[in-house]
Amino acid sequence: MKPLYEMISLSDAAELVQDAQTIALGGMTVYRRPLAFVRALLRRDHRPKDLTLLCFTAGIESDLLVGAGCVGTVRSVYFGLESFGLAPMFTEAAQKGSIHIMEETEASIVMGMRATMSAIGFMPSNAWVGTDLPALRPDVRTIADPYSGEELMAFPAIPLDIAVLHGLEADRHGNVKLNNNLGIDMELAYIARTVIVTVERIVEQVEPSVDGQMLPAPATDYIIHAPQGAWPTSCYPLYPVGGGEFMRYVDACNAGKFDDYLAGFLADTRSDAG
Repeated sequence: MKPLYEMISLSDAAELVQDAQTIALGGMTVYRRPLAFVRALLRRDHRPKDLTLLCFTAGIESDLLVGAGCVGTVRSVYFGLESFGLAPMFTEAAQKGSIHIMEETEASIVMGMRATMSAIGFMPSNAWVGTDLPALRPDVRTIADPYSGEELMAFPAIPLDIAVLHGLEADRHGNVKLNNNLGIDMELAYIARTVIVTVERIVEQVEPSVDGQMLPAPATDYIIHAPQGAWPTSCYPLYPVGGGEFMRYVDACNAGKFDDYLAGFLADTRSDAG
């Protein structure tokens, strides 16, 4: 039987991203982020421009794209490097006003994703009612509950062109094993028009286990073998956070040497097995 997904290379996967698309990078803060894919994206002769980044939390993987000039808009609840401090290139771009920051909260992202999953234009909620947040987001409108008359907020559906996740393993059927630090990876996979997953290893059969969640085959379009594809973020239980590398990145950016760091990052071949 023909598989529902396609095995491709990192470079071929990176070519799927077009200018002005909305892309989501899976994982949480400094855990299981798709760094190998970001590297392949930034190795392109013509890097994508004016991307919208959709993240529950954005980290070093997103900061690299901001620093490289690929990002026009950020939609995220948090953008930083957790215990390693601020995300330097995002912070600089935000202060200069060179990127657009769309105000989001956990509720607004979740409601927008639920609307997309439900194939409707918006999702009503009492989140943001009585706050100043709607003034920052004119696309979020006030509506009346048709049954009770209660004032609600209508959060518009969030379109997503491409979701990129990183997993522990995938099998020949296209099932993918993620660890239990999911963030919103499952939801991203179900609202994205295209789902790309990099994995640490390819196995004959992904088995259910207490230390991982399975993303079933129909949710995945492309799979790439990319060992250590999340480094320097962690990929439990295979490897921990590369704290020294995070510090090296922050130091380079603070010294005005982002381009030098980026050159070294692009030269790294640890995930090129796929």
